[in-house]
Amino acid sequence: MKRGVIFDFDGTLLDSMGMWTGIDRTFLLENGIEPPKGISDIVKKMTIHQSAAYFVERFSLAMTPQQVEDRIEALADEQYRYHLPLKEGAAELLAALHQREIPCCIASVTYPSLIEAALERLQIGQYIDFYLTPTHEGEGKHTPFLYHRAAERMGIAPAEAVVVEDSLHAAATAVIAGYYTIGVYDPVADGDWQKLCSLCQRTERSLKALCDPSFYSIFE
Repeated sequence: MKRGVIFDFDGTLLDSMGMWTGIDRTFLLENGIEPPKGISDIVKKMTIHQSAAYFVERFSLAMTPQQVEDRIEALADEQYRYHLPLKEGAAELLAALHQREIPCCIASVTYPSLIEAALERLQIGQYIDFYLTPTHEGEGKHTPFLYHRAAERMGIAPAEAVVVEDSLHAAATAVIAGYYTIGVYDPVADGDWQKLCSLCQRTERSLKALCDPSFYSIFE
C-alpha cells in the first residue's frame, strides 16, 4: 500500500519547461554568447548550483556562480509570479489527494522563491504538505537523496511512496531507489517519452488520467 506522493514541480505540476529552454538562451545572448546547440539538454539535468558553475566555466563568464544564479532567477521570476499555468489535471489531482488525506509534497531542483510564488498564485499551496529543494552539492536528481528526504519527512519508506516525474533521468533515479514511479508526458521531453514509458511502473500523458479509482486504489 502507498501512503504518500512526491511530485516534481517543473514539467510535472507546472507547465514551465519550455520557458526554461528560453531562459538559457536569453541569459547567454545577453552576455554576448550564441547558445550552443543542445545546451538546454545539458543543463536541465543539473541543479541550479551546478548549471551556474557550468556556465561560468564553459563560457569564461566574468561573473560568480552566485551572480549567474541571481540573474537567471530574476529572468524567471515574472513568469512564475504571473504567467506559468498548471499542467492539465494538476489542481484536480492535488485536491482529490488532499480530500483523501493522502500526504503530498514537492521535490524540485528549482529556486524556492519561484516555487513559493507559483504555489501562492495558483492557490494549490494548501494541498502540499511541504516542498524540498537541494541545499548542498550532490543533491540533484541523479541521486535519490531528495526523494529520501521527502519520504523520511512524510514518515514513510521508499516502497510506500509514489514519485511523479516528467524527466527521464529523475524517474530513473526514483525507480532504482525503489519508489513506485509515474512518468508524466511533457512536450519538451518528447524525445524521451518512449524510454520513460519503458522505465516507469505507470505513465500518463496527462495528470488528469490519474484522477480515477485505479490510481487512488493503490493507497487503500
